[in-house]
Amino acid sequence: MPKKREALKELRAMSSPELVKELDETHRQLFTTRLQVSTRQLANTSVPHRLKRRIAQIKTIQRERELTAAQTAAGVEQ
Repeated sequence: MPKKREALKELRAMSSPELVKELDETHRQLFTTRLQVSTRQLANTSVPHRLKRRIAQIKTIQRERELTAAQTAAGVEQ
């Protein structure tokens, strides 16, 4: 479990442009991995699941930041 927490800390420490870049790269890895699974070149079939989970984590962090920014902006306007 500590590895998962470290990975999340690493993602949260990234800036927004770095998160976008990481998301794009993870999507590319997922595409490549799906092709390898379908052509039976990949023995470990759990890799796509882990990549999907990482994509979800990145999107969650982006959404949290978006909501925090909107909340801060709304607080300043009032």
